[in-house]
Amino acid sequence: MVCYLLFVLVPIYWLLNMSFKTNQEILGGLSLFPQNFTLDNYRVIFTDPTWYNGYLNSIYYVSLNTIISLVVALPAAYAFSRYKFVGDKHLFFWLLTNRMSPPAVFLLPFFQLYSSVGLFDTHIAVALAHCLFNVPLAVWILEGFMSGVPKEIDETAYIDGYSFPHFFAKIFLPMIRSGIGVTAFFCFMFSWVELLLARTLTSIDAKPIGAVMTRTITASGVDWGVLAAAGCLTIVPGVLVIWFVRNHVAKGFALGRV
Repeated sequence: MVCYLLFVLVPIYWLLNMSFKTNQEILGGLSLFPQNFTLDNYRVIFTDPTWYNGYLNSIYYVSLNTIISLVVALPAAYAFSRYKFVGDKHLFFWLLTNRMSPPAVFLLPFFQLYSSVGLFDTHIAVALAHCLFNVPLAVWILEGFMSGVPKEIDETAYIDGYSFPHFFAKIFLPMIRSGIGVTAFFCFMFSWVELLLARTLTSIDAKPIGAVMTRTITASGVDWGVLAAAGCLTIVPGVLVIWFVRNHVAKGFALGRV
């Protein structure tokens, strides 16, 4: 466990260490601690509109994608878990094949489609593009949790006079809240780290932080300090998401199909 923690934490520490150094010190040699501690790298990110707009853009479309994926996947997963219909297993398998496809396969059709309908360089364009991968994953995870809820609960609720929307929102969803937490976590993480589609489908207004980080090369070379500071800040949203859904994620790993 100690070796594993060192293997995981050393790169993170080194990234944090670099973020408090000047470029001269970073390129000058190896040092375990900053010799000339500076916050200039973080100051650049919080004062340059290109950098902080990149963070806001990423958080915006990732949150939007998570909401859309859950709204679409919840009724779809319920249908797969409760009803039998012609081709249900084939359709379920086809959904998973979309998740297995590399994003590069869909670059050209997405780019052409969004350019034609005026969605290029918008947040909704990236959010919808990521749904191609996150919705199948969300359906697959949620279906496992929903199948674990006895069907007798549905029948009892209908006998008691509940309508389906009332039953689904007031009774069923609270019973699978751990599954919803796990699904939201994975949708957020996969959308946050995806760069290829996000970079291709945006230009200026909706450019994500990942695309900004790839453009730190200037005439004087790579700004390593600012790049390290940006890398540290990109970890923060993931840490916050894990903190808020940590109980649901732990229970979801134990009970669900994750």
